[in-house]
Amino acid sequence: MPIQIYDPTTEVSARRIAYAARPTSLAGLRIGLVDNTKHNSDQLLLRIAGILERDHGAKAHLIRRKKSAGAAPHAEIVEEYKAGCDVIIAGVGD
Repeated sequence: MPIQIYDPTTEVSARRIAYAARPTSLAGLRIGLVDNTKHNSDQLLLRIAGILERDHGAKAHLIRRKKSAGAAPHAEIVEEYKAGCDVIIAGVGD
């Protein structure tokens, strides 16, 4: 019997989400890291960045911290990510 997994963090909606295309490789890509201010979020993100750079050829990373876990990143941070990153990762700590 297949296992069903439910995501309690989203609302049920008839609307489709258009996900961004995923790159076939991370080689040479610039990684953006969104630190959500949760405890150890920055440490988790830096470890992930290290693995992506070492094992998958990612070029570099840029990490920026939001004001709070529930807030969206400031417009300046979003623009910085748009200009300097190819892939963005949001971190969760605790």
